Amino acid sequence: MGFFSDALGRIKPSATLAVSQKARELKAQGRDIISLSAGEPDFDTPENIKNAAIDAIRRGETKYTAVDGIPELKQAIAEKFRRDNELEYAPSQIIVSTGGKQVLYNALMATINTGDEVIIPAPYWVSYPDMVLLAGGKPVIVEARAEDNYKIAPEALEAAITDKTKWLIFNSPSNPSGAAYSADELRALTDVLKRHEHVWIMSDDMYEHLVYDDFVFATPAQVEPALYDRTLTVNGVSKAYAMTGWRIGYAGGPEALIKAMSKLQSQSTSNPCSISQWAAVEALNGPQDFIFESRKVYQSRRDLVVDMLNAAEGITCHKPEGAFYVYPSIAGLIGKKMPDGKVIETDEDFVTALLEAEGVAAVHGAAFGTSPNFRVSYATSTEALQEACSRIQRFCASLS
Repeated sequence: MGFFSDALGRIKPSATLAVSQKARELKAQGRDIISLSAGEPDFDTPENIKNAAIDAIRRGETKYTAVDGIPELKQAIAEKFRRDNELEYAPSQIIVSTGGKQVLYNALMATINTGDEVIIPAPYWVSYPDMVLLAGGKPVIVEARAEDNYKIAPEALEAAITDKTKWLIFNSPSNPSGAAYSADELRALTDVLKRHEHVWIMSDDMYEHLVYDDFVFATPAQVEPALYDRTLTVNGVSKAYAMTGWRIGYAGGPEALIKAMSKLQSQSTSNPCSISQWAAVEALNGPQDFIFESRKVYQSRRDLVVDMLNAAEGITCHKPEGAFYVYPSIAGLIGKKMPDGKVIETDEDFVTALLEAEGVAAVHGAAFGTSPNFRVSYATSTEALQEACSRIQRFCASLS
């Protein structure tokens, strides 16, 4: 008998965190590294939010809170759901956790039994399959094709559902592809889900506010009210308000599910950080100008990166609707040789060689379940993006 649990053997460390760590190590050795691997806004948290946190500290809001969040934050979240998503959730239907990751983890741990299936569209955020495996469930991957702009077809969803399906994990705008589903595209999927009453929907809306051009965000329970009673609508303040380190995620859903998730949280982390909760109250209730200003900047960065990557030999890059990622295909580079004679056989070979040769850190597509691709985060300065894309162009031109 080994010392460590079988559950630990079922999962692997987060690939995105691993790439960021490797980039940090090379930087520490004096290498000129541009990291395009982290899914983290480069903007600072807005001043009004920082001040709300400082005020909370001065007021002595430094004690334990209710496990599932302070009433003031639950109220702000309920108001946000009403204002932005036309969804009504009572405070008893809302949970606040240590980041969106804990919300998802709690929901899966509280509901999955051995052998339960969870449908995950690919490309997917790296943690979804591993969380399902930790809970003893079985990830069922549904491929979204490049020619469909990385959105799954209703027929593919229908084909993946079995009597063992418990959840569909739905993420729009998507990490890693940036793909976002319009209300009509969403309705095509919710029509399928309406027919299968045993399937629940976990909607990860973390990038809701990061949509571009004239795209209008929609979420499943809003598009199809018939699914309200089996949908967990998940969100957080990390991406929209540049608050990644504050660790506040939240969700609205059926009261019995929220209660089960709170029970789990009471025996793991207890309440999320009290000060972060007060900062989140200000984020949701305060002025929303930051969202509009940062969105404009992200959109211009997206356009720059898409144009420059499409100009690189062997790369094709779709222009996504949202988030701050692009997910270019390197199908045109597989089988090519580097100057040292090494052949690029996989997208992992590509990102490893790119980091070593040009000092640009990106994450390989296999980590997100779709190859041969790589993910670029454009949540970094325009100058850094320009330089990184020039290096990628130079690297691609060096292959033969």
